[in-house]
Amino acid sequence: MPRPAPDIISHWHRLYEGLPESPQKVYSLLEEAIKKRQLPGVEIFRITIHEKGILSAKREYLRVLCKKHTFDICAAPYGTGFFISWWLGELPAGCLASLLNIPILGLLLSFLSPRETYYTYDTALMFQDSVHAAVLEVFDHLTSEKGIRLTELERKPVMGSVMKQ
Repeated sequence: MPRPAPDIISHWHRLYEGLPESPQKVYSLLEEAIKKRQLPGVEIFRITIHEKGILSAKREYLRVLCKKHTFDICAAPYGTGFFISWWLGELPAGCLASLLNIPILGLLLSFLSPRETYYTYDTALMFQDSVHAAVLEVFDHLTSEKGIRLTELERKPVMGSVMKQ
């Protein structure tokens, strides 16, 4: 059964030149770094996602799930470097997500459905900052011997429209 695609809130990526690593090793290090933070209600597992359609090749991702927020982390060798990216998203709310797309019914339901709160946004941002810190911790460790250091700008995630109306 296909997994629902999350609505993307933010994203971060980096190509580390000259870093020969195994995705499996990186995923294991990330799992340890995230677990040691003891984040409440967080589940960590690996998923495979098709590159394009159902008949295309699959890629393995590390999924970090906390209620309706999901972090999908990609780790892969690329040329002479190693690529890491993450996508923070919000999973759709099942049937309600489909009903909201119906013109008149969707408008009525949007007035009746609960609004997002500061708590919801703060929880998403805490989740994002915690997992992002784990990703940076692992890659700072892997790259320290090679003298690779990210600038502050390179360390920051790209934010989407977190506070959607």
